[in-house]
Amino acid sequence: MYSDFYGFAGRPFQLTPDAAFYFESQTHRKALSYLGYGLAQGEGFVVITGEVGAGKSTLAAHLMATIDPARLTAAQVVCAKLDGDEIVQTVARAFGLAVEGRTAKADALDMIERHFHDEARTGRRCLLVVDEVQNLSVSALEELRILSNFQLGAHPLLQTLLLGQPEFRTALQSHPDLEQLRQRVIASHHLEAMEASEVERYIAHRLKCVGWAGKPSFDHRVFAELYTATGGVPRRINQIVNRLLLLGAIEQKSHIDNVMLSQVLTELASDGGLQIANAEAAVTPAQEPAPVSAAAPAAGGLNDKQARQESATQSPSSLDDALASRDVQIAELQQAVLELADTGEGHPLHHRIDITALQERLASLESRVIEQERTIRHTLTMLIEWIERDETHRAAA
Repeated sequence: MYSDFYGFAGRPFQLTPDAAFYFESQTHRKALSYLGYGLAQGEGFVVITGEVGAGKSTLAAHLMATIDPARLTAAQVVCAKLDGDEIVQTVARAFGLAVEGRTAKADALDMIERHFHDEARTGRRCLLVVDEVQNLSVSALEELRILSNFQLGAHPLLQTLLLGQPEFRTALQSHPDLEQLRQRVIASHHLEAMEASEVERYIAHRLKCVGWAGKPSFDHRVFAELYTATGGVPRRINQIVNRLLLLGAIEQKSHIDNVMLSQVLTELASDGGLQIANAEAAVTPAQEPAPVSAAAPAAGGLNDKQARQESATQSPSSLDDALASRDVQIAELQQAVLELADTGEGHPLHHRIDITALQERLASLESRVIEQERTIRHTLTMLIEWIERDETHRAAA
């Protein structure tokens, strides 16, 4: 409906992954670098994880669209709950092999291996993209590892890209039965949400893909409020902007403002159609934490004195956790700068990394950590002094 009103050639914020709308945020750029490095190795597993709606499937669609079919034969599987036998048959069908439900696993494996050999003789490697891998059983994951053993001489015949939610990352790191699979992982990356500064560019990019010529225009505050409501998760942004444009078309509006956004957020929240970003997702390097308020009411039914005592005892621990988290992010970014500098431009995706931009991002993050530490420690000092004065006044009374 709103596509006609605004003159769009298509739906810019559809929820279905589409390579045509691929937007290269910082975290997607890094993921592509790891993918490029992994594909250049020609073997093993590349693992990409991320929260629901972070853009894993869109990244996979972009990859599939950029693969050179003369060099790689690619197949994609979106997994439901599959066991070892079922995943083998599913992979065979993904590569176009005629297997049926009654085909024995051994026969299906033999067909897959012969197909890989045929492809290798024509100069092509095979790439298997497995999406929603967190749904697979350990036995199914083991079958995928076995498929990676197929070789022609000393040359591996299959490379596998695993896309999954954070629970798969946890399982891969800790499950005792996945040790052999862990040893085959040559590159991995966890997709984070977009930065606050990327939301406006993301929306403009998708609009331009369908012929946006400035109608509708957007109040700048809309982008900041969108980030707050979504935590920078692309699918959540799509969901909200889709409804926002629909409201604009219904009300014949050529300018989208924060009043309209508030209305949409209220409607989505009331009908259960919106997952508001939780506190952890909302606190990113692009945002400063909310200051502690000494006048805040006690939560959970505690009286004022109990609440102040808990604040005084818990705040230093929370501060240490926050600073430790930022230190981990800085270390990860420093490592990424070094790794990406070595990546160069010789991988199949021909993707260049802007090292200078990453270094600037690192400097900005370090600056925020220093400022954040100063702010939190100052706030805690004031809180402790306030508690001590209060206790002194009570003792005097």
